[in-house]
Amino acid sequence: MYRSLGNPALDVPEHWHYVSFGLSDLYGDNRVHEYTGIDGPSGFGFELTFRLKREAGESAPPTWPAELMQGLARYVFQSENTFCSGDHVSWHSPLDNSESRIQHMLLTEDPQLQPVKTPFGMVSFLQIVGICTEELHAAQQWNGQGILEILRTVPVAGGPWLITDMRRGETIFEIDPHLQQERVDKGIEVEGSNLSGVSAKCAWDDLSRPPEDEDDSRSICIGTQPRRLSGKDTEQIREALRRGLEINSKPILPPISSQRQNGMNHDRVPSRKDSLESESSAAIIPHELVRTRQLESVHLKFNQESGALIPLCLKGRLLHGRHFTFKSITGDTAITFVSTGVEGAFASEEHPYAAHGPWLQILLTEELVEKMLEDLEDLNSLEEMKLPKEYSWPEKKLKISIVPNTEFDSPLN
Repeated sequence: MYRSLGNPALDVPEHWHYVSFGLSDLYGDNRVHEYTGIDGPSGFGFELTFRLKREAGESAPPTWPAELMQGLARYVFQSENTFCSGDHVSWHSPLDNSESRIQHMLLTEDPQLQPVKTPFGMVSFLQIVGICTEELHAAQQWNGQGILEILRTVPVAGGPWLITDMRRGETIFEIDPHLQQERVDKGIEVEGSNLSGVSAKCAWDDLSRPPEDEDDSRSICIGTQPRRLSGKDTEQIREALRRGLEINSKPILPPISSQRQNGMNHDRVPSRKDSLESESSAAIIPHELVRTRQLESVHLKFNQESGALIPLCLKGRLLHGRHFTFKSITGDTAITFVSTGVEGAFASEEHPYAAHGPWLQILLTEELVEKMLEDLEDLNSLEEMKLPKEYSWPEKKLKISIVPNTEFDSPLN
């Protein structure tokens, strides 16, 4: 934790600067991180930083940012998912446990700390930026980098060094009402969203057959083990999410049969593992034994927070020829929506619903997307709705339900 004098010439106020220590490899002996060589990523390849505006009279840095960063680091170590610039973190609580409107985070390159080459690999520095709920929604609907650029131009909302002020009482859209229409809405219309997927509370059922079928959409009997996403499936989903962060990325899903190639996305260092799973869970079912199945009818389930992102998925992604993935945080399920312009998908116009193990792909035509946007308009409301809420398109044999969080207590969902 450092005291920074800022830069008066750039209108950067005095603040506290926090830097994490341990997401990168500190030892190079494989005790904590796998050593990947001097040219590879050091540990996870990054450290977190945070800049907090110093209040008048403060002689020591508040310690709550360290706890916040520890929580993010714990997520990285447990999930082995890494962060990159432009990512957002939905926190849903004031970052300092006060009454502040700053309740979520964006991540960007630290303005002072450049990437460094260490004896144990490369390390970049990702800065946490505190944001309001309205700014989070704008980042989801458009892109995180666009919102970060706006924050840099508004001194009280961050300024050039993106300093978080927990006392900020107005969003950037309240400070300048023209920003929403002139920057965000126009950006969504022209560019769409570069958010290609989220961790979510979601599940799906194959309505084409009775749920007691042994070859159920979410379980299979090989020995006594439940079906899991294979390592290749997991990596394909992961690569799809990574690619979506490229504003000019081509709408292509990497083929299931190929291994991930390093360097496909220059904005993020390659993951140190080929799968989110352990080797044992990835090997529960050999990839070749899980066939792709075409489904006649499907039922999708989301909690309200995840369901609220469906219009974004349709308008910001599919209408721009892209794809969007909901990856379950409570189980091994994944749901990917794809447009007709996405290559490499196993769903097709002839068979729009297709499953590979517990990974479901749904291909939606532009006409159906437009119809669904009309029918799902009330999902844009931030108010609590009476649950469960059901939407259906019988002619397409598609049903979506917004259900309470308790529906996802089962580990197989």
